[in-house]
Amino acid sequence: MNLSLLPDLALFVQVVDQGSFSAVARKSGATPSAISRSVSRLEHEIGSKLLHRTTRKLRLSDSGKTVYQHAQQMLEAARQAMDSANREQAIAQGKLTLSVPKAVGRFVIHPLMMEFLTRYPQVDVCLRLEDRYLDFIDDGIDLALRITDSPSPGLHGKPLMPVTHIICATPTWLQHHGTPKTPQELAAHSCISLGEMPADARWKFRREGKTETIQTQGRYAANHTAVRLDAVKQHLGIGSLPLFTAREALENGEIVQVLPEWEFISRYSGQLWLLWSGNKHMPARMRAMIDYLSEKM
Repeated sequence: MNLSLLPDLALFVQVVDQGSFSAVARKSGATPSAISRSVSRLEHEIGSKLLHRTTRKLRLSDSGKTVYQHAQQMLEAARQAMDSANREQAIAQGKLTLSVPKAVGRFVIHPLMMEFLTRYPQVDVCLRLEDRYLDFIDDGIDLALRITDSPSPGLHGKPLMPVTHIICATPTWLQHHGTPKTPQELAAHSCISLGEMPADARWKFRREGKTETIQTQGRYAANHTAVRLDAVKQHLGIGSLPLFTAREALENGEIVQVLPEWEFISRYSGQLWLLWSGNKHMPARMRAMIDYLSEKM
């Protein structure tokens, strides 16, 4: 079927329902001759007369009755599709996929999900915990959380929280090995770094405009913050950690911050942004998650 004729089918139904070309013309803002040409296009495509026209009324032919019946069904299906889409826009429901860096997902987002799922019982959540950037279209994600100071052009979003890094150790480690008072004193300690590249062992600190870089040494490195946190708790040395990873252990006294008066500079510092592609016709489930994370963070 020629899909360009779908508007003509819709007009044909209106002509039959209204009983005249002029009535439809007034309602649609077209001219009666334009409505007549629309019906003529349908008749030419079908190869059969749909309406018998007289000066006083219109009467459906046998073919016209059949086309009218199916066209009504088509319009009803279209109305149901629109109603369904509108309901989806209004009610938070369906599957929502979030792309989240591994550590952020484990320590920040995952603990918030139980309350979200309780609050929105018709929404299913899929967390994609990967440190690489996923593509909104190719990878089928709805929202992305990324640590950056400059989100990609074309994306919409909002910053949720700053991501800062600190260095930590257990009180037991510091009792046995001493508490560093300056960055230079870290050279006497076993330090637990990211370990992905040599630069990860060169720790940078800033204080009152002064920057110092220290080449650290250590027997253990791990590129997962949960592993580094556990290594620190096991008294393996002084470890670099995102504050959001270390916060709970800091609050309960399992670990303490080392050199708190110095800012630890990490290549993974920045703002945690919540991002999405486009903002027209946003499903209610996306809006619900955006508002929820903004509220909680």
